[in-house]
Amino acid sequence: MNILVTGNAGFIGFHLAKRLLEEGHDVAGMDNLNPYYDVKLKKDRLALLEPHRKFTFFLLDLADRMGMEKMFKEIKPEIVVHLAAQVGVRYSVQNPHAYMDSNLVGFLNILEGCRRHCVQHLVFASSSSVYGANTRMPFSVHHNVDHPMSLYAATKKANELMAHTYAALYALPCTGLRFFTVYGPWGRPDMALFLFTKAILAGQPIDVFNEGRMKRDFTYIDDIIEGVFRMMKKMPAGNPAWNGKKPDPATSFAPYRIYNIGNSRPVELMEFIAALENQLGKKARMRFLPLQSGDVPTTFADVDDLTKDVGFRPNTPIGEGISRFVAWYSGYYGVPLPRRAGL
Repeated sequence: MNILVTGNAGFIGFHLAKRLLEEGHDVAGMDNLNPYYDVKLKKDRLALLEPHRKFTFFLLDLADRMGMEKMFKEIKPEIVVHLAAQVGVRYSVQNPHAYMDSNLVGFLNILEGCRRHCVQHLVFASSSSVYGANTRMPFSVHHNVDHPMSLYAATKKANELMAHTYAALYALPCTGLRFFTVYGPWGRPDMALFLFTKAILAGQPIDVFNEGRMKRDFTYIDDIIEGVFRMMKKMPAGNPAWNGKKPDPATSFAPYRIYNIGNSRPVELMEFIAALENQLGKKARMRFLPLQSGDVPTTFADVDDLTKDVGFRPNTPIGEGISRFVAWYSGYYGVPLPRRAGL
């Protein structure tokens, strides 16, 4: 198929584009290579995709309305997987306008491109952040999520609402995927595993927020990609049992669905750090800090709908995932490890 992957120089977008090319699809990728984190890492990911004869790259910003329209007209994609966004919960507190431009204006341009060019299925990245102030665990797509704790989360919730509107108005099939703390090789340098690994190897202290009383549903990148890949082929349809008097947030009368993709096994932050110490063969120096503004203490995904509809449940153990990340980090940065532990 002819597939557009936005944000393909990013962590998830790179891995998805690689998988799609291996499966024989024609892949158009777009990214603006913004400097939110190390652009060299983004270019190195891209360099592994560009030699493929079925890959085409567009250097483009989501907010560039004319450029986006031109790209859609040229590609004529059958499926769009929208992964590009301004990411980061904490960064959104200091840089709110970046989120408006990319996550709202940019998403509107994606929706318009899909509508005008008869895209068969739009699959887009949402986030576990949308659960915000919810404390009922595990987080279910059938729960109300009207109390975000960060502007980033608010923009992701807005994306879900915007997608539903286009599904209702134009019968555009839309599937939103709420990702839970993705990690693995080629990961983002602003995420905990990357930050911790770099600091521990350099003998520097790591910042442990909420005094270490945190739990995260860490989800390995290969599990995320498998979930996305299966969802691309699962065309959403209207739910005949949907009732406006008791509306189900995860489904609709329109061709629209929301799913969680998470490991569904929350890991305590101190356990996570211990597993990393084991793989690095080196102890962490820890600086305990309070919970940061916009952050939440626990995430925990209910993935029953994912399993029921596409027969998949993420299952990579945290020790195995961290081991693979550490091996990649050591090779990519040429950093020798004090000791290579087993799983």
